[in-house]
Parts: sequence; structure tokens; C-alpha cells
Amino acid sequence: MIPAPPGLGRGKFPAMMVTETGLDGTRTEYFEVECAEPTLLALLRELFEEHWGEVTFGPCIEGAVFEGRFASPPRVSLLDGYVTVQVDGDEGWHFHLCIGENRGSAGLPTPSALAARRRCARAGFFRALDRAGRPGSWGVRMWNGAGEQMMTVFLPNPWIDPESRQYVREADWSRLTLWMRLRERFAGVPSEPPPVHAEPPVTH
Repeated sequence: MIPAPPGLGRGKFPAMMVTETGLDGTRTEYFEVECAEPTLLALLRELFEEHWGEVTFGPCIEGAVFEGRFASPPRVSLLDGYVTVQVDGDEGWHFHLCIGENRGSAGLPTPSALAARRRCARAGFFRALDRAGRPGSWGVRMWNGAGEQMMTVFLPNPWIDPESRQYVREADWSRLTLWMRLRERFAGVPSEPPPVHAEPPVTH
């Protein structure tokens, strides 16, 4: 496990949940994470260095969903406020996320307004519910200073078999362990027991 930065937890950033309703009647519960550079760096390192084989990631907006997965362990590095997640020796693709102060260079400094827009201004663990309130996906989401989504990370799902990537009839609630543990650590929300009775969510 990646060490947490000093002061991380409920004592510094009280737990907070926000519920947003979509145009189709679905709801998403967000459990907010402090957007300090050390906190976000620790979270991203935990996700991509420790649990890279368990997560699916990419932008997830209305009309476009990217579902990326790593086939080998990536490395997380930080430079000038930007995290880079990349597999060493593989230049085929990688991604960057601005999580801290982006100063630019001496010859091309970053204007303060642009730096504020680039930087992650909101992050949270989420639980997506269908119209009947049945949970169907769990993960982490980040937005920049303009409110634009930067990335969604889907964590293991009780309703999806990790090998076939297909939905199952009976949920395996042990697959929520990672989401529960990270949410408690980074959003200050204690773990909760699985539902006694649960029906598969409506996803299409």
C-alpha cells in the first residue's frame, strides 16, 4: 500500500456526500476527496501502481466512454503539477493529469487563470444507481477547474465477473472491498455492510 500523506483523513477533510440526478432519472452518489496534490498523488499511486490490474479508466461523459486497462504495471511520476501514468519502455500511449500547481517554464510561464483551469478542482468516489436506486457501478472521478471531467476510474464491480467482463446474476460483494477501503481512507466514509437483498441493476 502506498503511504498516505500526513494529515490525510476525516480529521482534516470531513466526509461529505453529494447526490446528482441525471436526465434519465439515474442518480450518482459522490463522496468528496480533498484536492491537495499529496492526497491525489497518493490516491493515483494506489490505483495505478498497486491495483493497475483491477481498474478500468478513461473519460466517461454523455456520448463517449473510454475503457482503458493496463496489461503490465505502470509507473506514476509527477512533474510541474502533472502526474504521468506510463508503462516503462512503452511509448505507445500514456496519460497526464494536472493535480498540482502548473508553473510552466521560464520562457513560457503558465498564466494563473490557465493553471487554475487545468488543475483538478474536484475529486470523489462515486456509486451509480439506476432509476430504482440499485447500485451498478463504483469508482473514482476527477474534474478540472472548469468543471470538465478529467477521468473516471471504475473499480471492481460485484455484478461483473473480472475474467469475462460480463454481468452475473448473483453479486460477489467481496469485489467492493477495494472501493470501500479507499473511500474510507481518502474520503473519510466508513465501510458499510453489503445489502441483505439486492437485485441486478438495469444498465441498458
